[in-house]
Amino acid sequence: MKEISIYTDGACSGNPGPGGWGAILLYKGHRKELSGGEKLTTNNRMEIQAVISALTELKEPCQAKVYSDSAYVVNCFQQGWIRGWLRNGWKNSKNQPTQNKDLWQELWRLMGIHQVEYIKVKGHSDNELNNHCDFLAREAIKRLS
Repeated sequence: MKEISIYTDGACSGNPGPGGWGAILLYKGHRKELSGGEKLTTNNRMEIQAVISALTELKEPCQAKVYSDSAYVVNCFQQGWIRGWLRNGWKNSKNQPTQNKDLWQELWRLMGIHQVEYIKVKGHSDNELNNHCDFLAREAIKRLS
């Protein structure tokens, strides 16, 4: 199974407001950059969308290491939130509907295809690839206007 590294980030101008996401896929010396956005969204939705878009690019099942500065995305899997939501019919610990259910469901579907490990990185620091994903996300917001 191919091993790929994926860096992702999401951004929003206002929350909600115009939002963008960026992703960088790295495989054996090759690099692919992706970005996109929505006119009215939230930062959390863009963080999830970045991972979805990156995994959707993969042509075959892969082992993916996803590096994200989003505690929302990383903790969902590292702390098992997703399993609780699945067990409780997409309700959170307060028995309220899970926010961003549509995106979580799509990401969970993609994780049925790929083996995904989530790694938290510090945002807006010295991680060049995370910083470039932030740049891609912000540029995507600019293209919306």
